[in-house]
Amino acid sequence: MALTQRLEFRQSQSLVMTPQLMQAIKLLQLSNLDLTTFVEEELERNPLLERASDEAPVGDAPAEAGSHGDSEGGQGEGQGEDGFGGSAEGFEPGQEEWMSKDLGTRAEIEQTLDTGLDNVFSEEPAEAAARNAQDAMPTTYTEWGGGASGDEDYNLEAFVAAETTLSDHLAEQLAVAFTAPAQRLIGQYLIDLVDEAGYLPPDLGEAAERLGASQAEVEDVLAVLQKFDPPGVCARSLSECLAIQLRELDRYDPAMQALVEHLDLLAKRDIASLRKICGVDDEDIADMIGEIRRLNPKPGMKFGTSRLQTMVPDVYVRPGPDGGWHVELNSDTLPRVLVNQTYYSELSKKIGKDGDKSYFTDALQNATWLVRALDQRARTILKVATEIVRQQDGFFTHGVAHLRPLNLKAVADAIQMHESTVSRVTANKYMATNRGTFELKYFFTASIASADGGEAHSAEAVRHHIKQLIDSEQPSAILSDDTIVERLRASGIDIARRTVAKYREAMRIPSSVQRRRDKQSALGNVLSTALSDRSRNPEPA
Repeated sequence: MALTQRLEFRQSQSLVMTPQLMQAIKLLQLSNLDLTTFVEEELERNPLLERASDEAPVGDAPAEAGSHGDSEGGQGEGQGEDGFGGSAEGFEPGQEEWMSKDLGTRAEIEQTLDTGLDNVFSEEPAEAAARNAQDAMPTTYTEWGGGASGDEDYNLEAFVAAETTLSDHLAEQLAVAFTAPAQRLIGQYLIDLVDEAGYLPPDLGEAAERLGASQAEVEDVLAVLQKFDPPGVCARSLSECLAIQLRELDRYDPAMQALVEHLDLLAKRDIASLRKICGVDDEDIADMIGEIRRLNPKPGMKFGTSRLQTMVPDVYVRPGPDGGWHVELNSDTLPRVLVNQTYYSELSKKIGKDGDKSYFTDALQNATWLVRALDQRARTILKVATEIVRQQDGFFTHGVAHLRPLNLKAVADAIQMHESTVSRVTANKYMATNRGTFELKYFFTASIASADGGEAHSAEAVRHHIKQLIDSEQPSAILSDDTIVERLRASGIDIARRTVAKYREAMRIPSSVQRRRDKQSALGNVLSTALSDRSRNPEPA
């Protein structure tokens, strides 16, 4: 067989991922806050981008409303099969096909791009921290030029609320408590180890080694730090934190010490064992537990905590006049940017250097692509959200019990998109509905088979059913996991006992033994209170 050389022409199809196309993909999975940050950076970087005014229309109305009852799964007029809408003018060869076709190598390329003591205390420390953060008042200001208020130089940013961190608060007390440089050095090192809740690591032996100090010196400094404000700070465990606060209140007697040393029994609500260990009666143990509840298990949370950010929904779902659902984007979360074509036209006439021309040409192309990518992102979110509302119509009408099993493939097939695109769209996006605000991923739940061979049930609906059964149980008839399985199967839900236990633990619902103990303890407290009231106020003969 002779070897010869020859020329051949072969036609093949391949996917070329340009930087602009990668940018459009990554914009899909950004939350509205991350998107705002990204756009602000682009506005600073690109001189041809500018913010659009409120009166200026942006794109082809990307925030248009849709309805789950519309044809083609809510696909609005002007939206292409790619789900981005608008024309494909300006796309490089192969990019428009990527939007509408599912190439064999697409999934591979996209993969390379992808980027128990809580029930003891009466309130969460984060809630107390949020209230304290709301009480913060401005403490510093800077001068502004011009003098009188109402002047054009008046600057509201001159009034800045200075938030004191836990570390700063402790450092101020450290400067007063110690005068020796060695003790201040040890104290500052320990303060740097304090976490946001106000706790130190359990073992401070390494601190002594690093500082070249003895363990006794570290313990002496620690004893002083534990007297700092807030009470309970610089503790190494929860028991130590509560003990510090009780000493501050002069309530750390032997009985209370025994209670603090056996917090595991308090978490289990084993009141009988606690009463025996502490050597007190029912009334005293109830008072002691009440005092423990009023303590702060995380004293450092009220200092330097970040303010709670209100979750801003990306999509609104409202009841429509025809009995359906009206889906629209939240226009406040859509960045409004325009390309300044006039500025570019004026510059192109005056620029003489080739390097400058190349820079502004690239800036124009990047600005155009960003505007188009933002419009594509808005249309895709609207399209996916509309299909979710159509698929989960029962949830919006009747509640969680009617949530249907749903996966990414079902939505992707209905709107002719790839599953990875739907996954990116539903990441970090929220939908405000008549039943609350939910993440878009909330509506995608696993399916649980029906006991009678009918339609499958959503895992979230089954969790809701389990919670309803447990909430309605009587103290004299606590439901075990086996009993819950039997009742679910009687309702047409085929579920295993281990699945019920997994769902129950995920909802932080204790076992039947623990629930029986809790409810009997609560019932006993009610009866004892009623008997004591009756003894103080006897009925007339």
